[in-house]
Amino acid sequence: MNCSAAGRSDNMRRRGDERGGALLDALLEGRAEPGLAARAASGLGVPEQGRYAVAVLRAGLGGPAGVAMEAEGLWFFRRERADRECVVVALGDRDPAALVALLVRCCPGPGGVGPVADGLAGLGTARRLAELALLTCPPGTTEIVRLEERLPTALVVSQPELSARLVADVFGPLLALDPADRALLVRTLEAWLECGGSAGRAAGRLYCHRNTVLNRLRRLERLTSRSLSRPRELIEMMLALDAFRLTAPYP
Repeated sequence: MNCSAAGRSDNMRRRGDERGGALLDALLEGRAEPGLAARAASGLGVPEQGRYAVAVLRAGLGGPAGVAMEAEGLWFFRRERADRECVVVALGDRDPAALVALLVRCCPGPGGVGPVADGLAGLGTARRLAELALLTCPPGTTEIVRLEERLPTALVVSQPELSARLVADVFGPLLALDPADRALLVRTLEAWLECGGSAGRAAGRLYCHRNTVLNRLRRLERLTSRSLSRPRELIEMMLALDAFRLTAPYP
């Protein structure tokens, strides 16, 4: 790990042994074997019940996986899974935001953090939801996000077939535009949404005139046959934008 960490005691080395790691892998896979959580707790030297979080990182933390370590009062148990790394964290009474802040400093990202699990038996669900949070990170980004911050986007990425239909239905005419023209309209919509629907603030972010932003948005409404002033149609546009960004990155 690239953060300062406390020296590992013999007890911590024991927690990171292969037996404990295998039990942890079984929990992360969501196996429902009787007594599995209790055996893992004994093998890892942690409570069976308690607050745990799972982070799934594409780049990992660096250094050898499978080693238990401590940083800033949080205990980490790291496991490699295919092209990513799972990090199980014993939170204690810490807020998950502290975990995200630490990972941001230690990992290049991207990464996703699932909801807090109340005990080792919940690690499988926490891992699955952390992977879903990771999928909400657009290609090329290095952010580390919590699922709770991305629930609408997570709904989109969890249903790829419906997401593709949503993009085709809402953004169909937009997809037929020249890529540069399409990117300009999409970036304008993004800026407008990020600025709380303020054309003036979006104009400042895009280095153009407020009327230019309004003209682009009106053109987008014509192309999509949807109005940004109608709540239901605005929601469709926002969800379609999320699906488009995650499946068709633009320059």
